[in-house]
Amino acid sequence: MKASRSILAACAASLVVLAGCHEPVSVTVYEPGVYKGAADPLLKMHASAEHKETLKERFATGQADR
Repeated sequence: MKASRSILAACAASLVVLAGCHEPVSVTVYEPGVYKGAADPLLKMHASAEHKETLKERFATGQADR
């Protein structure tokens, strides 16, 4: 009898603890194809022809051994 009460008390205590971990559920809907984050500093760098050429060379080097 005492064992069942202790099990019941442990279950009740765990439910109380788990109830404190609940966060409200919220859904964020984004427009497809529209980036809403901070500006990407790499976009300016990628606009230069020198950077594009460097990336092409890096890609060719990485793919050459395959």
